[in-house]
Amino acid sequence: MSSTLGAPRPDQASYMLRAAAGDAGRAYKRQMLDLLDIREGHTVLDVGCGPGTDLPALAERVGDGGTVIGVDRDRSMLAHARARTEGLRGVAVLEGDAHALPVAPGTIDRAKTDRVLMHVAEPADVLAQLHRATRPGARIGLAEPDWDTLIVDAEDLGTSRAFTRYTTAEAVRHATVGRSLARLAEQAGFRVETVLATTPVFRDFPEADHTLGLGRNLQRAIDAGRIDRVRGRAWFAGLSQGPFYASFTLVSVVCSR
Repeated sequence: MSSTLGAPRPDQASYMLRAAAGDAGRAYKRQMLDLLDIREGHTVLDVGCGPGTDLPALAERVGDGGTVIGVDRDRSMLAHARARTEGLRGVAVLEGDAHALPVAPGTIDRAKTDRVLMHVAEPADVLAQLHRATRPGARIGLAEPDWDTLIVDAEDLGTSRAFTRYTTAEAVRHATVGRSLARLAEQAGFRVETVLATTPVFRDFPEADHTLGLGRNLQRAIDAGRIDRVRGRAWFAGLSQGPFYASFTLVSVVCSR
């Protein structure tokens, strides 16, 4: 068995919380919440809420008269989310699948899903569920990466490109869904109001290795025969010596019902 390159696979809840706490994570999340125009008394749905990263901010915006519903299918994530929101009024954390949302039709004023559609079985079906759940006039926020845009600076540009190709083709289920968000939203019956693209930039190699899974995914690509072992390990060693640069595009779409 080959040794694993880079940082070990992190606990998923810790990974999500750490990614959200970075400068890029805080910026696009705050921007999306502002564009959603969440008001006091609203009922807000967070699909794929994970460890409850955004639930406290949503609860603050809806006030005492509003309701925040977090939905996730992972029970360990749900446990983190419930602990994170303990004592917050009007917050419910529900076990459920994004393809079969556990909410009544036409009851949601605002909804969001953040880096979830790239993992689900059928993004279009999830958007249909959001259309069913939301009221006329509701606003919905969607945010997803486009992993085809992942660039990693290295002298061996060929291996950097091979790494991105592997990430897009094998490592992520719907790796390019970010570019398709506006089209999928319109096909689901929503009216697209805003489309934004941001570019998270990584200059710190350990942080990039943790967040982007550079070593972990490189090892998988080597094991799958997509990248030469010697060349891949030399590429990774060179990255760790710095200076380092990597980035990708994150697409955010806000639409209305």
